[in-house]
Amino acid sequence: MFECVVFIDRFDGVISVVEESRLGEYAEETAAIETARAHRAGFVPSIDSEYAWWVVRRCGDMLARWIADSRSTREFVLDIRSGQLVEA
Repeated sequence: MFECVVFIDRFDGVISVVEESRLGEYAEETAAIETARAHRAGFVPSIDSEYAWWVVRRCGDMLARWIADSRSTREFVLDIRSGQLVEA
């Protein structure tokens, strides 16, 4: 199982707080990535939340298999051999 998670950096002018929201759990990694891409396409920056990033990972893992953020069009995947994120 794979989960799609969004992290939104909320800034109130003094402190920054990162909120984590689980967007769903999926049997297939590709379905989780599609959800992340759709959510990312609909993200609208605001005064208090101008930065967000999305990850797809195995449920319960701390290591992302896919990652993208709101400030670029680049996407990254996990190279299983090295454990490093590389551009997709």
